[in-house]
Amino acid sequence: MSLQKKLYRNGPYADLFSQGVQVGNSLHMAGQVGTDASGSAPDSLLEQMKNAYQHVESVLEEFECTMDNVVEETWFVTDMHECMSQVQELFAARQAIYGKPPEVAQTVVQVVALVDPSLKIEIKCVAITD
Repeated sequence: MSLQKKLYRNGPYADLFSQGVQVGNSLHMAGQVGTDASGSAPDSLLEQMKNAYQHVESVLEEFECTMDNVVEETWFVTDMHECMSQVQELFAARQAIYGKPPEVAQTVVQVVALVDPSLKIEIKCVAITD
């Protein structure tokens, strides 16, 4: 039995993995990092988080979804202390991105490093399509 998958491949690693894979009404997204349009990562964790969510929104759009479709997210951060010291500011910006208090399950995990040493956060989401 073969699963019916709808794939979205984009970016510098498009030959290696999909940015999004839809199976049925379940959409699994690759982790999105905080780079800007030029591919650079700002120094600010807050700005990297906002950029990562912009990338999440771009993947969602490819599947005709919005942030309302997200049901689970995982933040991978390289410095939990930095994250928690800014938690109010980060979560206020996150709520603005969602347009309301997010209706998602969330996990925050500290990791040793991300794919690029300048990155501070990677956000991975699961969404349910309409």
